[in-house]
Amino acid sequence: MLIQFNNITKIYEIGTVKVEALRGITLQIDKNEYVAIMGPSGSGKSTLMNILGCLDTATQGDYFLNKNNVSEMDDDQLAEIRNREIGFVFQTFNLLPRATALHNVELPLIYNGTPASQRKKLAKDALGKVGLADRMHHKPNELSGGQRQRVAIARALVNNPSIILADEPTGNLDSRTGDEIMEIFEDLHELGNTMIVVTHEEYIAEHSNRIIRLRDGLVERDEAKHGS
Repeated sequence: MLIQFNNITKIYEIGTVKVEALRGITLQIDKNEYVAIMGPSGSGKSTLMNILGCLDTATQGDYFLNKNNVSEMDDDQLAEIRNREIGFVFQTFNLLPRATALHNVELPLIYNGTPASQRKKLAKDALGKVGLADRMHHKPNELSGGQRQRVAIARALVNNPSIILADEPTGNLDSRTGDEIMEIFEDLHELGNTMIVVTHEEYIAEHSNRIIRLRDGLVERDEAKHGS
């Protein structure tokens, strides 16, 4: 088992008002699963993603990632586990505008102290996996939206993380380009990566093998798809 949530609750205090974003979520995700997390606005899916990605911590409950109890970690430990265990893909790409594709992909390796000689090779390999070996010296403004998202996926891959966590990864792309990105996700899953995609689009969720549907901070349905 890769991920275990035990009774995860998240309460935000806004002035004197308490908002219960997650109301006791228990679930597990195994290695090499491909999971979509869905739900309407206010269902808790963004909060769940932030806790999964160690960007936020639960108010109550335990979160185990690769047997590490994330709930008990301080900010420095959380930053380290994010860098080591999780590759993020965001809707807005989050690339450095003045840096080449290669340098953007190298960034997580710079943060974790990988030697320069290894960094270039690992970054080139990751760009090759997303079909961008011939664009590595281009800057983001010289690339299409789909190519920029491929750079972001390569950056997520470069550390060989335990999870690829994607938040609305096709939200800024046209449907044809979005389909291409989802094909890359399927290829990465075939290579053994654990994929978690947060989306409100049914056609994006259909690429996964399991759909977890949230409503009002609870798991409404958790369905494995036939043939997966």
